[in-house]
Amino acid sequence: MYLFPGKAEEYKRRHDEIWAELGILLKESGISEYSIFLDEATNILFGVMNISDSSKLDELPQHPVMQRWWAFMSDIMSTNTDHSPISVPLQEVFYLK
Repeated sequence: MYLFPGKAEEYKRRHDEIWAELGILLKESGISEYSIFLDEATNILFGVMNISDSSKLDELPQHPVMQRWWAFMSDIMSTNTDHSPISVPLQEVFYLK
């Protein structure tokens, strides 16, 4: 995902104050852990999550809470026309178990 320059502090503040209903939705969708990292040199955000059933992620974009969150965040990051964050799937190249 791509954060607009100068918006790192605001991005962190909004996530520090994440809506309770969004936290509940993510957990009910099977997400047990979720971290987002920022590369300050490029403003690229990198998310990592543990989820019990990845097919449940397909349902999140239709949920009204998710759509409201995306709209809320659209002024500080690159988004698609539906306000979902522009993201690039990454290929795993190493995993140590």
